[in-house]
Amino acid sequence: MVLLFMLKEKRKQRSINVPLCLLFIMCFGLVACKKNKENKITSESGPWNTMNEIIASVKAPEFPDNVFNIMDYGAQPDSVSYNTEAFKKAIAACAEKGGGKVLVPKGKYLTGAIHLDNNINLHLEEGAEILFSTNPKDYYPLVPTSYEGVEFINYSPLIYVNNKTNVAITGKGVLNGQAGNDNWWKWVGKDTYGWEKGMPQQKDSLNLPRLMEMGQNGTPLEERVFGDGHYLRPNFIEFYECKNVLLQGVKITNAPFWIIHPFKSNGVTVDGVTVESHGPNNDGCDPEYSKNVIIKNCTFNTGDDCIAIKAGRDAEGRRVAIKSENIVVQNCKMIDGHGGVVIGSEMSAGVSNVFVENCTMDSPNLDRAIRLKTNSRRGGTIDGVYVRNVNVGQVKEAVLKLNMHYATYTNQTGEFIPVIKNIVLENITVKNGGYFGVLAKGYEESPITNITLKNVRIEKVDEAFSLEHVKNLKLIDTYINGSLMQSPPDTKE
Repeated sequence: MVLLFMLKEKRKQRSINVPLCLLFIMCFGLVACKKNKENKITSESGPWNTMNEIIASVKAPEFPDNVFNIMDYGAQPDSVSYNTEAFKKAIAACAEKGGGKVLVPKGKYLTGAIHLDNNINLHLEEGAEILFSTNPKDYYPLVPTSYEGVEFINYSPLIYVNNKTNVAITGKGVLNGQAGNDNWWKWVGKDTYGWEKGMPQQKDSLNLPRLMEMGQNGTPLEERVFGDGHYLRPNFIEFYECKNVLLQGVKITNAPFWIIHPFKSNGVTVDGVTVESHGPNNDGCDPEYSKNVIIKNCTFNTGDDCIAIKAGRDAEGRRVAIKSENIVVQNCKMIDGHGGVVIGSEMSAGVSNVFVENCTMDSPNLDRAIRLKTNSRRGGTIDGVYVRNVNVGQVKEAVLKLNMHYATYTNQTGEFIPVIKNIVLENITVKNGGYFGVLAKGYEESPITNITLKNVRIEKVDEAFSLEHVKNLKLIDTYINGSLMQSPPDTKE
């Protein structure tokens, strides 16, 4: 009887334990699957599939067949007559008919600010050049815009699109900001750009420092009025709170400040654009608080970062709290610049899902290939930067620079410790890497986490790594100066 009881009990245990075992396996599998997603596996079923989904979601705008030639509205292609009213009338007529193409034929057209409307395609024929006035008064009335991550009311951007849908700037013509050392650029306050001691500049106490203070203390936008006498330069092209935007084919030169600035916008394509502008803060393209942005087939030759992804500055960025996410960079060429593809430093609202592929970067005046910069005033999280199939000829400082201690002209320390994680470089070749292969500086309480280099070849660097507070740096089939590199241990100081 005792033996029979024991056999019955064992049968009961097996009948209970088998389902429990299966349940445990199922739960473990779900946890492992979730963990894999969190770790952003670099296979076609992971982030690169996400990139393809982002690309598929961004649709180019379509326009009615209507054509409105600016010549029919009084435009004079002589480079000296003002055409501001002709552009305004042609755009208004096009909008009244439900949209279409505003045509800029061959010739040189001087103008002040151009404001686009819904369903408008500003199209420049080959040989057309729009020359933008360097007189600040031609950028009145003042409009809501942004300067280095802080919103305010200032001069209109040279081309301004505010809260519009289905808008384009296309063609083979030139957009010439005509900025130089004798006008906009000297406002930065550096002698290399024409400023001399005693001249007013942006850093004077009532100008940029006052705006930064307003951003920190949450001054209402309507009270942040600047313009004449404050020396804060306008953006070149700004899509402000727009949807379904296309910038295609044109060449952009001599910008006062940031060049292509999608701001709080969704569904932006920048395709086949050439940027040549070496002035101060002449970033090529700065998506800010924006999502689903495609930058492809472009050439950037700039005085600052080629592409710089932004998300607001300090308290302002935390208040707005709109991440920049789903940014795709494909088939682009980076020449001069502080960095090829950069995130920050204004990124307090956070940046995620950045994809870079099939690009070339090469110049003795290009400082870094991939650069992430923030600090403890900015805070914010950068999560998910994926780079593959990039050829780098020459950079000055580093192939990959990740810096949580970025400093500019004011105190940059605070209580908002940033986070940088999940950075992947794959299939990268570098002929001349400068000082460092990877230069990374985190915080003890917030180390830079999960950096992967796979099939990376870097030649001619002084040092393979300079690492401080870095966790889980993985090197897979990576060679630096001809030597196969092993994954280093986690670093502190």
